[in-house]
Amino acid sequence: MRLRHILASIGLASALSLCAGIVRAEYVVLRSGARLNVTSYELLGDKYRLQMVGGVAEVPAAEVLGIEPQDVFDPLPEPLTANPPFNEIIRQAASRYGVDVDLIHCLIAVESNFNPKAVSRKNARGLMQIMPQTAAHLGVKNIFDPRENVDAGTRYLRDMLAKYNNDLTLALAAYNAGPDKVDHYGRHVPPYVETRLYVRKISRSYAKVKSAAPQPKSEDSATAAGISAGQ
Repeated sequence: MRLRHILASIGLASALSLCAGIVRAEYVVLRSGARLNVTSYELLGDKYRLQMVGGVAEVPAAEVLGIEPQDVFDPLPEPLTANPPFNEIIRQAASRYGVDVDLIHCLIAVESNFNPKAVSRKNARGLMQIMPQTAAHLGVKNIFDPRENVDAGTRYLRDMLAKYNNDLTLALAAYNAGPDKVDHYGRHVPPYVETRLYVRKISRSYAKVKSAAPQPKSEDSATAAGISAGQ
């Protein structure tokens, strides 16, 4: 397929995406100067298969100059109000495992937008987007049950925070990509665009929520916060 026809197909997909709602992920930069917003991509021999909202296109690898993150973020979640979705479940899990309730709120907002039936392209499921094998390891019987999902996800997040000495960046990277990947790259965030954007989005959301919240008056402020962002 000629590049002209590829770009025509891409233009149609982009037009459809405007109707479906933009999904932000990466830019594929072409030699022609075009920058394509894609939700996923795969290198197949000498061509890239690009998935976009509204369609799929194949581009010769020789036409691709690079793939860049799209540093644009969805609206930040608001702090927990008196009655947010699944408020009591989130608060119980936060208390049980000593994780800040606002951090769980921000993670769920990014992971599933509070949809208990959400399933990702990688088969992560439920409010906190837990992989089936992780759920089985944590003893989850019904991964779509909000109480079980939030309990297991919070326990797993607690374990990642403990493993990385309350370093929020590394804990979130491990939650997204797995601790084996974080360890493989020398206890640094893996060089995956998805993971880096994920960590940045939740970290920014959490920092904004905490900066807007009233400061605790007691000596238990550190405990109440659970962790401080980026520490």
